[in-house]
Amino acid sequence: MRHAILGAGGIGLLVGGALAQAGEPVLLVLRPRTLDEYPGGIHVESVVLGDFDVDVPAAARLDREVDVLWVAVKATQLEEALQVVSPAVAPEAVVVPLLNGVDHMARLRAVFGDMVVAGAIRVESERVGPGHVVQASPFISIELAPPRGLGERVDAIATELLRSGLPCTVRESEVDVLWGKLALLAPLALATSAVGEPIGAARDDPVVRRLMCQAAREVCAIGSAEGAVLDPEVFIAALLGVPADMRSSMQKDLAAGREPELDAIAGAVLRRGRELGIPTPAVADLARRVGAATAL
Repeated sequence: MRHAILGAGGIGLLVGGALAQAGEPVLLVLRPRTLDEYPGGIHVESVVLGDFDVDVPAAARLDREVDVLWVAVKATQLEEALQVVSPAVAPEAVVVPLLNGVDHMARLRAVFGDMVVAGAIRVESERVGPGHVVQASPFISIELAPPRGLGERVDAIATELLRSGLPCTVRESEVDVLWGKLALLAPLALATSAVGEPIGAARDDPVVRRLMCQAAREVCAIGSAEGAVLDPEVFIAALLGVPADMRSSMQKDLAAGREPELDAIAGAVLRRGRELGIPTPAVADLARRVGAATAL
């Protein structure tokens, strides 16, 4: 299949590089400044995939028919990015967002309609230079949940991902995919960002550790109310078991002086909690700590 990757950050470069290395046609859609710096290929350093270089063409906007459009920008960049991927160019493309949070799904469906597939990726991957990505976590996991009518096409996408070395699972439930990721991501991102250190330091701080575990329970309670099947103890065990040096993208953004995805991650949980009448004091406390760090 023909793939377009919107965004050349840690996720977009990793997915695009893996697919291109496997022989799939890939186009990177980049902002003008990023395009000017782009060397014409992707250099991948990956714990899971190994190290390799692959040539991948790039353009400032989606300018051709594709079968899959991967949306791999930050939530804070989504509105700007949507200006360069008109659905009229590739009206039959399956759109797969790998953004953090849940609110982006409604926005993307307002633009692309029923072609949007719920997607989630769990990985620590970072763009360290133009076209250069480092994937440091000992795992990569992608989950997709197709809407009605797109099952066969999503199965084909999953097959190509697996062939490229990216583990992928197709699930029936969209809320399981979205809230399952957020139940791990929100506590991890907020805790590491609150202390400004990898998760090992967050776990060593007894207050932050308690808040992190309670935040997982709160997100699971909201996800369950939305229809997801989530066991909070599974996510707490994962948070306590991931490598101590693992960092979150939010923590990295704060350290680099970039705008963090606080609204997409914590804001989504807090808003849903208010709507459903589910208390979220731990998420709110961690978000305040991150907000204070942001203000410094």
